[in-house]
Amino acid sequence: MKHNARVYFFFFLFLTFSAFESLVAQVIKLPTRWTKQAMESNVPLSEYPRPQLQRKDWMCLNGKWDYVGGQKAASALFPSQTISFEGSTEQILVPYCPESVLSGIERSQQINMWYRRRFEIPSAWKGKQVILHFDAVDHDATIFVNGNKAASHSGGYDAFSVDITSFLKTGQNTLVVAAHDPNDGMMPSGKNGPRGDYTFTSGIWQTVWLEPVNKNYISSIRLLPDLENSRLKILVNAGPGTVSAAAFDGQKAVAQTKGEAGTLFYLPIQNPKLWSADQPFLYDLKINLQDKNGNVTDEIVSYFGMRDIRLGKVNGVVRPLLNGKFVMQLGLLDQGYWPDGILTAPTEEALKSDIEFTKNAGFNLIRKHMKTEPKRFYYWADKLGLLVWQDMPAIWYPDQDTTKTRTAFRRELKAIIDDNYNSPSIITWVPFNENWGAFDVKEITDWVKKYDPSRLVNGNSGFNNNPDYQKAYGDPGNGDFVDTHIYIGPKNASVPDDKRAASLGEFGGLGLFVRGHMWPVENNAYGYEPTKAALTDRYILLMDQVEQLMKYKGLSVAIYTQTTDVEHEVNGLLTYDRAFEKMQLERIKEVNQAVIQAGGSIK
Repeated sequence: MKHNARVYFFFFLFLTFSAFESLVAQVIKLPTRWTKQAMESNVPLSEYPRPQLQRKDWMCLNGKWDYVGGQKAASALFPSQTISFEGSTEQILVPYCPESVLSGIERSQQINMWYRRRFEIPSAWKGKQVILHFDAVDHDATIFVNGNKAASHSGGYDAFSVDITSFLKTGQNTLVVAAHDPNDGMMPSGKNGPRGDYTFTSGIWQTVWLEPVNKNYISSIRLLPDLENSRLKILVNAGPGTVSAAAFDGQKAVAQTKGEAGTLFYLPIQNPKLWSADQPFLYDLKINLQDKNGNVTDEIVSYFGMRDIRLGKVNGVVRPLLNGKFVMQLGLLDQGYWPDGILTAPTEEALKSDIEFTKNAGFNLIRKHMKTEPKRFYYWADKLGLLVWQDMPAIWYPDQDTTKTRTAFRRELKAIIDDNYNSPSIITWVPFNENWGAFDVKEITDWVKKYDPSRLVNGNSGFNNNPDYQKAYGDPGNGDFVDTHIYIGPKNASVPDDKRAASLGEFGGLGLFVRGHMWPVENNAYGYEPTKAALTDRYILLMDQVEQLMKYKGLSVAIYTQTTDVEHEVNGLLTYDRAFEKMQLERIKEVNQAVIQAGGSIK
């Protein structure tokens, strides 16, 4: 009898453990090596979120927030007052979206989301203005502090800030965020939309933080390297005051100057060290703001890279020139999705790892496809040395309610450019992709070029492709690139014309099935190979063909699809969980570097 009881007991334990294991497997569909760390963190993604405008004092508000959400929740579209959180004990881990497993919620499309967080202002901040920062909330956000409506914002991919000083009180303060996201394709959403391929996401998906400042403070800076005149163009946005700027090479001050807030001025950089993917040298920059009595009212730390990107002719062929020289741009389409965080990398190490992998595989370019990233992503691209093409997330139905939808697209495009203007790694803006949600392509391409003449513009990458639900705009005929997408390719790629360089904006897409590392859906790719070695061989053949196109057909850019698998797509160099390299990395690096070096010999 005792023996049987013991057997039944262990059998019960086995069933219990199996059920638990099954539950975990169901919730965490495909963990990464960072999943556990992220889920257990009290303050996830706690690194300073804005590397190009840093102050010493700040407070990260990432972590557990009270949460009420779902289609049956009270409307969160610009409400006039907060809801009551009484009776609600649910919590969400910010900044992970509620659809992600890292959030602790993992729900389908939420639409209405209500977040609550309590905080206290440090005594050292007494007498300061307190700025509340949101690095991204999808899509319409309304902010309440201690029950008072403080601000609202529309846009899922750009950062915004609110001065909440007048709403604060001594002791505990209550912050409530109402976020509304119908995911109906009427606003910029990229792959995160009704015609996108992947899991919808909503709500807060980047860092939330507080910062104390004086009444007159630096709200933003704009930095533009001017190699031709050996100087850095600076604009400091603040109230009236004198601005001092100093550049440093390590600990050594190499230049300093003064100017006025709100007015352009120049910092001379004699014999500048240039920034490139091979040698990503960054100068440190210190800027302070002084009042009329010479008192410093603000001081920030930043950095900049001295680099120039433009078109020019090389042996009669129009090509992009980096610091006056043709550099073959060989890159990966990078969608920035994660099986545990979806749009949000689980940790800083994870965010950095994709850039490190791309660099270690011998590429010199990332095309950030259909989404933006936290500013720390661009910091690591600046720091480690990768060129970046930045896409604008597509709007899906621009022909519906055109006054609203097209205005929203233009506003957010401008905001994304402003947000990331100072990053030397970003060399090209891509307003549209394959005619998805395209409208006024020629006019918008010209507008971007005029608004930021310091970078190249690829108006409609892959204009040869077209969604079946919308008329194709095709080649806008302007901008800096003639750009086609060829799967598998690279045969029939673009050739340059007399004003534009030739780009193969997407090609490849070859897949490899890796059991145990795939998203639990039917998986697919543009083509397949059976083994790691065979996939590597096929890739090398494609690169040999790219080199031929570069040498003899004027091709200047080739972007392979893609960095990692993404949900149903298994055409990455890495599996979706970043656990398995699907090609032989040393061989990939060798051929990539050979193609880039061959480009350097074209004079």
